[in-house]
Amino acid sequence: MKQLIIALLLAPLVGHGAQQPVDAPAAQTAYRIWPGQAPADCPFPKSGTLVGIGLTDRHAEYTGADTWYPSWASDGKMYSPWTDGNVNGYISVSGGTNATTGHAKIIGDDPLKLQVVDQGVFKSDPSPYGGRYPCGSLVFDGVWYYGTYCLSGLGWGILGPFVGFRWSTDFGKTWTQTPCTPSKPLFNEIKPPVKIGSPHFVDFGKNLEYSPDGKAYLVAHGASNSVNRYPAYNSWITGDEVYLARVTPNIENMNDISKYEFFDGPGWTKDFSKIKPIAAWYDHMGCVTMTYNAPLKKYLMCVTHGDKTVMGKFDSYILESDQITGPFKLVQYLHHFGEQAYFLNIPSKFISADGRTQWLCYSANYGRPFGAKLTDNPPGSSYAMCLQEIKLKGK
Repeated sequence: MKQLIIALLLAPLVGHGAQQPVDAPAAQTAYRIWPGQAPADCPFPKSGTLVGIGLTDRHAEYTGADTWYPSWASDGKMYSPWTDGNVNGYISVSGGTNATTGHAKIIGDDPLKLQVVDQGVFKSDPSPYGGRYPCGSLVFDGVWYYGTYCLSGLGWGILGPFVGFRWSTDFGKTWTQTPCTPSKPLFNEIKPPVKIGSPHFVDFGKNLEYSPDGKAYLVAHGASNSVNRYPAYNSWITGDEVYLARVTPNIENMNDISKYEFFDGPGWTKDFSKIKPIAAWYDHMGCVTMTYNAPLKKYLMCVTHGDKTVMGKFDSYILESDQITGPFKLVQYLHHFGEQAYFLNIPSKFISADGRTQWLCYSANYGRPFGAKLTDNPPGSSYAMCLQEIKLKGK
């Protein structure tokens, strides 16, 4: 996520963020389209079926931590990583040799009335890197797979390797550490630029209900060209490309590269060196998540490009496709959303029966304590687990 100095400085700010949800008054069916146009060099054509994202201004914020990627388990609850902050008195700081990453259970069916409980932290040494952070998290058939990645510790938060998955068979009460290490990571990407540095599981609904083949899919941002690039070209929030991998999820497979397949353009390969992006936009991609909207039979991809990574405002956008491998089309470009929103994802549990109403999960404005001039726009955008109700506008 953020570079080492930010992770260390967040500890005094653990009370930041709303501890109770806020139900902003708004008509149930009313919404407003976020203003702004995509840059002229946007490579994604506009969608012909989903033509905008509307905000109802109903929102809720929970905890004082970030990095929330809820996974909908077979017991009906969601389970998520978190870090760099405070959840019910538990503190996680993901920088330094004593780096910890958090985990928690999310109870409730109403996004405005959730409970975040059973929180805890787990220590993982990032050496020889500067920090270790949560990313891909999946609860499947009662096993929680929790991935972590490293940052270089340099001022720009350069993306290091994805380490691997630890796992829990009791919903986070106890954990078994991954056999992979920062020096010997799962995908053998040691030096930047990396292609799969911070992967996230494609959200296929409750217990992977809508996976096309029973496999777990991972989507990740990265870069392949490092020539004459400014330092933040391949960071926790910046990149050029999006890559895709898949695996049959079980304890034996998750930390074994030979069990993975990688999208190589025409199809799938076990040779990581042949991996090809499913989407690319030079200097304008970054942290990516994907959710399958089952009622609409659409894959929705959330992307954030964080520019200077600390002091600036971030741009996000949402893409759609009928296929997990693309081609992708632009639903909405969200200029300065948050104004510094990041780690956007769409929890499948909160997608309506018609697929048109859903909730955007994200955190925002971590740069404000360090001098960045930022506002909560839309309202409810704070350093927390933020949930914002949105509607998909169709033709």
